[in-house]
Amino acid sequence: MSAYLIPGSIRSEIETVLFAPIAKATLIQGGDISKAFKIELEDGQSFFLKFDKEELDTAKSIFTQEVKGLNTLRSANTSLVIPEVISYNNSYLLLEYLEEETQGNDFQFGVDIAKLHKNSNELFGFSEDNYIGSINQTNRYYADWLEFFFRERIEPLTKQAVDKGLLNNKYCSIFERVFNYTYVIFPDEPPALLHGDLWSGNYFFTKQGHAAIFDPAIYYGHREMDLAMTKLFGGFTPAFYDGYQTEYPLQSGWKERLKLCQVYPLLVHAILFGGDYVRQAKALLDRFF
Repeated sequence: MSAYLIPGSIRSEIETVLFAPIAKATLIQGGDISKAFKIELEDGQSFFLKFDKEELDTAKSIFTQEVKGLNTLRSANTSLVIPEVISYNNSYLLLEYLEEETQGNDFQFGVDIAKLHKNSNELFGFSEDNYIGSINQTNRYYADWLEFFFRERIEPLTKQAVDKGLLNNKYCSIFERVFNYTYVIFPDEPPALLHGDLWSGNYFFTKQGHAAIFDPAIYYGHREMDLAMTKLFGGFTPAFYDGYQTEYPLQSGWKERLKLCQVYPLLVHAILFGGDYVRQAKALLDRFF
């Protein structure tokens, strides 16, 4: 496939960074927000490139925030593979190219996500806002997990969905009374470093058998948020959860809390894609609030 499918300004900058012309560019299917390519040089080196499908309001910082997320994940004490950042700016992100294998060590993957979650912070949140997909994800610090969850996750996205006409205005009033719901109880745990968007499309196994993770939406939150995301589209393998439980056992009732944790990613999908995700988000909002 021709390298000229890549915008000229991006192609020129990458060729300057790599000190070589792009010999081949192969479109990688699956991205909803960005176009992705495997690019190859004449000497056989390969890299992963992505850039926005269209001009987005997030373009000026979305790749910068992704790089910060990848670097934060890399600093954690795990054997997870985090793609190395080669170059980036407001328009594109160039990473090392990782070869995907169809199978790997699911048990170790679970262990490593548990080890990731053992990386902690004094407060829930993150040092700056970032993105989940193309949606701004606010990360103001809170000492209390439920307050962070409602104020930084559920409330702003519900309001966005209402503003877009996806939800009835009645859903905005739930936050005036939500803290009276004493039955919504999470176990008292330290903030955990989360991937933030841990579904099957954001990991694969490498040739060495370790899992590579990418496209993060990191923050310090309750670790059950990541587990809920793994369950949203069918779930990971049983071995993954066995590995997780061996390393960092989940507290009683975690399976019952998953649906509450899934309100946030379902609101994200409702805003980005509409359709049945709106119905699912409504059902969970009605159930819990």
